[in-house]
Amino acid sequence: MTLYDVPAPAKINLFLHVVGRRPDGYHLLETAFRFVDLCDTLHFESRADGIISRAYELPGVSEDQDLVVRAARALQRATGTRAGARIGLDKRIPQGGGLGGGSSDAATTLVALNRLWNTGLSRSELMALALPLGADVPVFVFGQSAFAQGVGEALQAVELPPAAYLLAQPDASVPTAEIFGAPDLTRNSACIKIADFLASPNSAFGRNDLELATFRRYPAIQRSAEWLKARLAAMPAGFSGVNVRMSGSGACLYAEFPQMSQAVLAQREITATMRVAGTAAGLAAPDFRLVQAAAGLAEHPLRYWIAS
Repeated sequence: MTLYDVPAPAKINLFLHVVGRRPDGYHLLETAFRFVDLCDTLHFESRADGIISRAYELPGVSEDQDLVVRAARALQRATGTRAGARIGLDKRIPQGGGLGGGSSDAATTLVALNRLWNTGLSRSELMALALPLGADVPVFVFGQSAFAQGVGEALQAVELPPAAYLLAQPDASVPTAEIFGAPDLTRNSACIKIADFLASPNSAFGRNDLELATFRRYPAIQRSAEWLKARLAAMPAGFSGVNVRMSGSGACLYAEFPQMSQAVLAQREITATMRVAGTAAGLAAPDFRLVQAAAGLAEHPLRYWIAS
């Protein structure tokens, strides 16, 4: 049996506060996750010999390090299944961007192989397997926009208004561990109540506590954020009130819009400016690896692949 074109959506953090640190070094967070329709795509072919193999390569990432392979092996161990899988991956979510691509791929692997192998684990059981793979993995199994606490595993579903986003990744990749290990990282933000966020459930709420530490170490990301905000404000459409925020530990930046047509207009303007800057002197546009309009999703595309 085979499952083709299984989506693994990106996420953005509408805000991200670091409210403490546990004795074991893990950080305590408060954040709001939203999925967007920029997706990696995975393919799963069941095999009877129990072997997990990749039909793709990730530069610099061995099979033992690959979250997709680790997720498949974790499901094997937990269920005792003798089935294996050959897994393909079409990568669209940039690595090191703070969009959760690797975490999303791992979660889609758990959900898809649970279906393909007929192992029958519940959502809570799959989320328990997800957490050791990474703090962001459980929310993709959870399957809904969520207010998160703890290390990111204590999730409460929230309803968010329709929105669209301009995603822009500067020419940089940021190792998450480097930012969380930074001595100057803010770790004592005051805790909030979920009602505080729901009064303004968008990217204008709060802040991203990781931005300052990331900007200090990657000044090109800060310059890109400042340029992007200024460029949006200068557009004929007049997006002067649009906030530009970093997702996760970066490097990806995003701006939120009420309508998809506005995000598409912003994408066209930014890419056109980059093309002109490449041929004319005096226009200092940053180099972006990704400039993409994306719709906010109400739920994960695979939410109903899990029975309970």
